[in-house]
Amino acid sequence: MAAMADAQTYELTHGKYRADVVSTGAGLRKLEYDGSPMTETWEAGTKPPLSAGLVLAPWPNRVADGKFTFERTEYQLEITEPAKNNASHGFVRRVDWTLVDHGVSRVEQSVDIGVHQGWPFEITVNVVHELTAGGLVVTASATNTGDVDAPYGMGFHSFVRVGDVPLDECTLEFSAGTRMPIDPKRSLPIPPSVAIADTDFDFREPKLLEGVWLDTPFSAELPDETGRAYHVLRGPDGTATALWTDREFDWVQIFTADPKNDQAYPDRGRALAIEPMTCPPDAFNSEIDLLVLGPGKSWTGTWGMEYRAA
Repeated sequence: MAAMADAQTYELTHGKYRADVVSTGAGLRKLEYDGSPMTETWEAGTKPPLSAGLVLAPWPNRVADGKFTFERTEYQLEITEPAKNNASHGFVRRVDWTLVDHGVSRVEQSVDIGVHQGWPFEITVNVVHELTAGGLVVTASATNTGDVDAPYGMGFHSFVRVGDVPLDECTLEFSAGTRMPIDPKRSLPIPPSVAIADTDFDFREPKLLEGVWLDTPFSAELPDETGRAYHVLRGPDGTATALWTDREFDWVQIFTADPKNDQAYPDRGRALAIEPMTCPPDAFNSEIDLLVLGPGKSWTGTWGMEYRAA
């Protein structure tokens, strides 16, 4: 495990966009447009609050009891969330990634997941953060370097904000048609998915976030011909931060950090995470949208963020 104080910071710039990406967890520490924050951040050399900006692999969110069965073999992962008896967020968010390439507007990093308790599979993960005229583009890939099939899922624990506007003054709209109900005691899904239309979870039209608390996985819809699903946090003046996902990231976890739940974001209080995911929580057991990588096979997916003027 890398010490955060030893983490490298890679600065990226393109036009009015600026980003800092760190080596530990390949984390997006900061994204700005013309000096205005688009993401929550943390001090360089310190641990990211609430895993902000970090990569989650080879599974996002949780595996119930750390147990799963794959191809008729049962595996027992280390329990990393003892209070809820879950294995949480994979293996790569707290390790130092290897630098592959770093330019003015682009950084590429990779990590070998390695063998762990209950995890004999060999997978290499590669993540590129790149600033373009249209904003941040994140390209993720995973390759099975072993000789047996391997289960795989991926997510990014990305927080979004609109400048210094308090979250409760912002509206949220996101592209989703269904949600997976969650057991509040263990934060585990209760399949099947249910429609969100005409419920409190329907954010297909903008809703004010004052008093709203969410920790919910949603399946993304694709509303236009670009093949992207958009999730938009908008300030009262109309300025917005939009996070988009491609068809490979078919799920998003919407999470509200909130002091009332003992999960405040430092110096901000309430904050919003929009987490691109390839599958819902506990997909190693439900097998919903679970990826299976054959020996030598690879997977690639893309998501990003853009600034929208009023």
